[in-house]
Amino acid sequence: MKQVASAGEFNVSIQSSNLVVAVFKADWCGDCKFIDPFMPEVEEKYADRLTLIEVDVDKVGEVSQEQNILGIPSFVAYTDGRELVRFVNKLRKSREEIEDFLNKALAVYHTLHDTPERKE
Repeated sequence: MKQVASAGEFNVSIQSSNLVVAVFKADWCGDCKFIDPFMPEVEEKYADRLTLIEVDVDKVGEVSQEQNILGIPSFVAYTDGRELVRFVNKLRKSREEIEDFLNKALAVYHTLHDTPERKE
């Protein structure tokens, strides 16, 4: 997962016409460490349909504040600089919940970007 090192890099990343999902995390976050072992497999599974980027809330705090990220890990889907949908709560997130969210984000994205014959 590509790590975003600045607010500028974040803003460039979310301007993509493709689906970009920002994962807001921190090194000290236990629930973030919980998802670390399976996130590479999740990323590989969705690699042809979306891009995951990692935003460390301590290193790029201004982005977290601008995006109103109150709990981590949080997942926010963007396209063309616009937020589509978010998965934000205080609870630990399972692989199944994360994949459900990514599927939801893809459905919203396809509603906006696909022609009828390309919808899944």
